Amino acid sequence: MELFETIRREYQFGVGTIKGVARKLGIHRRMVREALADAVPKERKMIERSRPKLEPAIAFIDRILEDDLSVHRKQRHTAHRIYDRLRAEKPEIEVAEATVRAYVREKKLKIGLIHRETFVPQSYRWGQEGQVDWYEMFAELGGETQKVQMFCLRSMASAGAFHRAYPHASQQAFLEGHERAFHYFGGAFHLLRYDNLKSAVQRILRGSQREETARFIAFRSHWGYAAEFCNRARGNEKGGVEGEGGFFRRNHLVPVPVARDYAHLNELLLEASKQDEERVVGDRSVSVGAAMAAEREHLLPLAKEGFDLAAVRFPVVNSSGCVKVLTNFYSVPVAVGTDVQAKIHAAYVEIWYQGKCLARHERCFGRQQKVLDLDHYLEVLEKKPGALAGSTALEQWRAQGRWPASYDRYWEVLKQRQGKQAGTRAMIEILLLGQQHGPMRLRQVIEEALKLGCSDAAAIRYLLTAEQLEKEKPEAVELGSLISYERPQPTMEAYDQLLSQAAVGEVIQ
Repeated sequence: MELFETIRREYQFGVGTIKGVARKLGIHRRMVREALADAVPKERKMIERSRPKLEPAIAFIDRILEDDLSVHRKQRHTAHRIYDRLRAEKPEIEVAEATVRAYVREKKLKIGLIHRETFVPQSYRWGQEGQVDWYEMFAELGGETQKVQMFCLRSMASAGAFHRAYPHASQQAFLEGHERAFHYFGGAFHLLRYDNLKSAVQRILRGSQREETARFIAFRSHWGYAAEFCNRARGNEKGGVEGEGGFFRRNHLVPVPVARDYAHLNELLLEASKQDEERVVGDRSVSVGAAMAAEREHLLPLAKEGFDLAAVRFPVVNSSGCVKVLTNFYSVPVAVGTDVQAKIHAAYVEIWYQGKCLARHERCFGRQQKVLDLDHYLEVLEKKPGALAGSTALEQWRAQGRWPASYDRYWEVLKQRQGKQAGTRAMIEILLLGQQHGPMRLRQVIEEALKLGCSDAAAIRYLLTAEQLEKEKPEAVELGSLISYERPQPTMEAYDQLLSQAAVGEVIQ
């Protein structure tokens, strides 16, 4: 456009001839004539370039893409996969992967394997809608890299979001994440939108109808909000939370976060969510934090009491002293055949009996695993001391760091002094004392006993209670201060008078 303007000016106010303008500007006379005829250049014709490297591979690629029309969308070929097959099955064809990618995209658009869709922008009122989703990330917990499931609830009006990490996307974690998010926002949203996750949807019916799980219905009723579910494979229907997961991962989870445990990790995630409250999203005029404060007045009020998040089961104690909860076994210190109550939480499992919590275990998400606590077997081991050395519960204690090396040394001393069976029974008696005084205190006392050379349970018992047996020494009192307590010695004169009167027969009224 600028060249055409220059040509026209030069012809009108400069050289004045077509040949002179062409010579001065170094262009063809035909372009000068075209510029003089119209100030707007004509559209250039797009000439299809030949692709000699790609031509031999086109038939092979087209056949693959046409076959993909009849298979499931998640098992269709990617451009990279087509390139790999091309190198393996047609090694004589030398073509760059970028060339194959460009052609595959062009062909997919033509035959309908890629659909371009128009999305309608939406506006939301304060407190109207929140969106919920799970996404995955990796974190270094306790020195070990683990895959972590992230719960996210995002407000569509204020763009505020709550993120929390869990080891598994269980229903208990799903419900707990909601409650913590409601407290973070200061209330519940009038509507929450989900995809068809198993924690909420038991079966997908026709259209938008869903058969929801009983616990999800009870939870939703407790908090008083409404729920809607996206159509199958339509993540764009909750695009707000989908985009939030990607933004949070890129900005706060890179590099891989390092934490001691899940509690520490969630503290870091909460700090990151607080930092995001300072940003301004898109074309909005206020920050996320200010919008959240304005939205808080329009949310449903928080429930007076939280929902009972635990799933309840009623297992029976088996011959191994365990109860089966979901797919795993947990030890419990009650007799075989006892009916107990198991409460399943997001991160732990509690075993209750007659209104008392007997055991609490970290929840296991494997299958057919045994989670054992040696304390639950000590009374049985008193009668069967030989089973202690090879017990699975002892092995798990060692792996968890609950059986220090000082225990093994003291156990060995007991066996050398008292014999294998008697020494093991004494060690079991010492472990029972640890239930009363705590594992940290017991460990300190055993290490002290090793230094002193003690080698029996009585010595451990004494050392555990030695602090209680010590009496405090009375404070020193200055002798001069005792004068205030001095009193005259009593006399017997009144008593002697009574005796003398009784002797002469007088009656005392």
